[in-house]
Amino acid sequence: MQILSGVAAILIAYFLGSLPTAYIIGKWRKGVDIREVGVGNMGAANVFREIGPWEGILCWAGDVAKGSAAILVAQALGVSPPWVFAAGVAALLGHSFPVYIGFRGGKGAATTMGIFLVLTPIPMAITFAILAIPYIFVRRIFVAMCIVAPLLPVLIWFLEHSTALVIYSIVLLIFMGLRNLPPPRQLRQMLAGIRKR
Repeated sequence: MQILSGVAAILIAYFLGSLPTAYIIGKWRKGVDIREVGVGNMGAANVFREIGPWEGILCWAGDVAKGSAAILVAQALGVSPPWVFAAGVAALLGHSFPVYIGFRGGKGAATTMGIFLVLTPIPMAITFAILAIPYIFVRRIFVAMCIVAPLLPVLIWFLEHSTALVIYSIVLLIFMGLRNLPPPRQLRQMLAGIRKR
C-alpha cells in the first residue's frame, strides 16, 4: 500500500509541476509563448519583464504553489519521508520538463521555494527574506541566489536538526543552480557588469 501511495504521490507531483504557469499567463495576457520572448525562460522573472509586473507575481505564486501542493498531497497520502522527498523532486522535474508543452520548462527556483516552504517553512522564509540584500547590490537574481542559497541548508541544520533535510536541500539547490546557470559567455558578461558597478 505504501508503494502504491508513494507512486501516486510522485505521479501527481510530476503532473502538478508540469502545469506551465508562465506559458499559460503569456498566452492569456499577450498571446505569446513566453519561451520565445525575452530571455526565453519559462519563469516568473521573464514574465515580469515581458508581460507585466502583476503577471510576474502571479506566475511566481503559481510556481511556488506547485511545489507546495506536491508536498502537501504526498503528506496527505500518508507516505513516508523518502516518498515525500521524491514527490518534491518529481514536482521540480515536472516544472523543468513539463509533459504538456514538449518538456521545455522553467528553471525551478520558485517551485523549489514552494517545496521548502512546506518542509522547512522558517529556514526557507529567512533565506527568501535575505535574498533581497545581495539583489539590491548586484541586480542579478541568479547571482543573488548563488550568494544566498548555501544559507538554506545551514539554517535547516541549526533550526531543524535534520541531516536528511540538509542533504535533500543541497541536492535540490545544486539541480536548481545548474538549471539557472547562464551560458559561459553570458556569465562572463554578467560578472563583468557587476565588477563595473
